[in-house]
Amino acid sequence: MMVKPSWARVCGPLGPYAAGFRGELERLGYTPLSAAGQVRLAAHLSRWMVGEGLAVSALTPETVDAYFAARRAAGYTNSLTRRSVRPLLDYLRRLGVVACAEPAAPTTPAERLLTRFRDYLVTQRGLAASTAELNMRLARLFLAECSQADGQLDLEHLDAAVVSAFVVSWGAAWPRSVGRMVTALRSLLRFLHVDGVLDRPVPVPSVASWKLAGLPQALEPGQVTALLASCERSTATGCRDYAILLLLSRLGLRAGEVAHLGLADIDWRHGEITVRGKGNRQDRLPLPADVGQGIVDYLRRARPDTAQDRTVFVRAQAPHQALTSTGVTTVVAIAAGRCGLGPIHAHRLRHCAATAMLGAGGSLTEIGQVLRHRRPCTTAIYAKVDSERLRRLARPWPGVAA
Repeated sequence: MMVKPSWARVCGPLGPYAAGFRGELERLGYTPLSAAGQVRLAAHLSRWMVGEGLAVSALTPETVDAYFAARRAAGYTNSLTRRSVRPLLDYLRRLGVVACAEPAAPTTPAERLLTRFRDYLVTQRGLAASTAELNMRLARLFLAECSQADGQLDLEHLDAAVVSAFVVSWGAAWPRSVGRMVTALRSLLRFLHVDGVLDRPVPVPSVASWKLAGLPQALEPGQVTALLASCERSTATGCRDYAILLLLSRLGLRAGEVAHLGLADIDWRHGEITVRGKGNRQDRLPLPADVGQGIVDYLRRARPDTAQDRTVFVRAQAPHQALTSTGVTTVVAIAAGRCGLGPIHAHRLRHCAATAMLGAGGSLTEIGQVLRHRRPCTTAIYAKVDSERLRRLARPWPGVAA
């Protein structure tokens, strides 16, 4: 039997907004218990504001930090952060009684340069925002090596020797990501030259890289079956996770493609979906019956009516916003943990889709079309796991009957 939560009385500057805030929490899909907790926090914050002589318009992130510091000083042990009051602040901002948060301006020369670098990657190089952010994070690590004690950048002495030494040091510590770092450095140094910071281009050393050297790390069919079976489909979360795992393992979608799949991207009449992939490409793929049924079950039985976005998959907890690519990867990791399979990234299920098509007699051309590879050489790696076709190519050992 569910216990009916008690609602705190909100006095002080936040009092006039308490009823509307409760309605907003209900609209966002908060459970009564969670909503009551939010209102209690608002009531406590409002009482503190009375003691400080603060009006509601003074509720800024800095004010919130001061409030939490006062809570800790008073002996409260539950660790709350700005995120705890985000629903309240978002509601007050929509009403216009609290100023919208301004993005923090870069305060150091390195951060100001990185901001221009990110804009260059997105506007001039046409990179996706997520790729630009990754390049920016890696470039920040390099610029830290070029910063002086006072935070100023020393780029006058930046030459090939400095870059090579950094790449060698990085490769020794993180050999698996040195290729990604080299790519980011090339983009950064190209930008510094185009932007006029450097008067000449600075070369970046190449690193050893053998294409198709590894093997696709696909799961066994039984392991994929176990992942799907581990989802408790009688629950909303399990129903959602089952549909996600089907899209990953049957169609080979990337985590970001699953996260960005919109309700309007599914053509139920023709049994197709539109996938928005890398480089802003859009491709149409056939929707297998079992995958479509999994999505239908989620939409009919589990997707919250209070979903805040038009994406297919949303967070299980309020506010029910769009699931991110990290959230999709987390779904796979949790399912793998339930099955005792160890750490598994969502991309491994893409390999599962490819090897399953190979096992069913599909050609590399067909696999490349489903996985939407731009170049045939990208798909060629799956030839290394096609045991049946490789067996036909093997010549019998001399003197041994075939």
